[in-house]
Amino acid sequence: ASSVLRTGLDAASWITVDDTGARHKAKNGVCTHIGNDQFASFTTTGSKSRLNFLELLNAGDPTYVVNDPGLAYMRTHDLTGRAIALLGDHANRRFVGRAAWTAHLQALGITALDVHPDPVRVATEGALWGSICAQGLDDTVIVSDGAGQFDVGQHAACWVHAERLVHKLDAFTEDRRVAKEAIRDRIWTLYADLKAYARAPTPAAKTGLAARFDAIFTTKTCFVTLDRLLKRLHAKKADLLMVLERPSTPLHTNGSESDIRSHVTRRKVSGGTRSDQGRDCRDAFLGLMKTCAKQSIRFWDYLGSRLSVPGAPDVAMLPSLIAHAGQP
Repeated sequence: ASSVLRTGLDAASWITVDDTGARHKAKNGVCTHIGNDQFASFTTTGSKSRLNFLELLNAGDPTYVVNDPGLAYMRTHDLTGRAIALLGDHANRRFVGRAAWTAHLQALGITALDVHPDPVRVATEGALWGSICAQGLDDTVIVSDGAGQFDVGQHAACWVHAERLVHKLDAFTEDRRVAKEAIRDRIWTLYADLKAYARAPTPAAKTGLAARFDAIFTTKTCFVTLDRLLKRLHAKKADLLMVLERPSTPLHTNGSESDIRSHVTRRKVSGGTRSDQGRDCRDAFLGLMKTCAKQSIRFWDYLGSRLSVPGAPDVAMLPSLIAHAGQP
């Protein structure tokens, strides 16, 4: 399962992500899904923070790297200039394991800094992002529902979740209801045209779709709450229109929503896990099962091949199938 995640990330031009609640050892946690049309991976942890997500993107690599992308991340997230200078000027910029990285921060005096934002958290996120970039994964588009922990690197937002905010607005008068429905119609028409663009992109269509986006999300109506929401969505233009730059990028996170539903069903039926082995087993087998389905392989055939069951068909390892599918 770890190899599936690593190979899937290496081969992916885009991934979709989602998370859901998960109980483990009678405590609330979160299960994060990472995948695309070639693979799926599930990991249950105790946190849904940005730090946790960056650790998952490293796919088991314990390396922390202080390089130019990592330092740029730290600057963007307001790490104090003193801490950035200490990290950037130090001769050692690569650390294996959390213990070695923490010891480095302590030696530099960064753990003793009493400032906001937390310098240890931001520095650690930056070093993890530096490691991700060093592995060449920084150009992979991450499509999410807009949750803040997923907004890293090349980020794209789900149109379904964005429009849902408009759909959920309560319009108590007829004129506001009409204004809301008119905006929704324009959004879904634009959405359909973005899907058509993804199939056959042209420079002229790209310019026109960007202009239509501006026209919709800067509209002034009689519904002030709607206008404020449109303004907030307009600020996410780059995320919502990632498809104009990267036509292969999906406009939604339906793949992750569908994949993670099996985990939700299991949670509702069986509750949480009681041991680390049980948690890891559930996550690993669910990821392998979903990946087999995406590769058009019967899960039992795959298990039979791995366990050398007599009469079982010979099935290639999933990482090799994912890598082959990702080749141009």
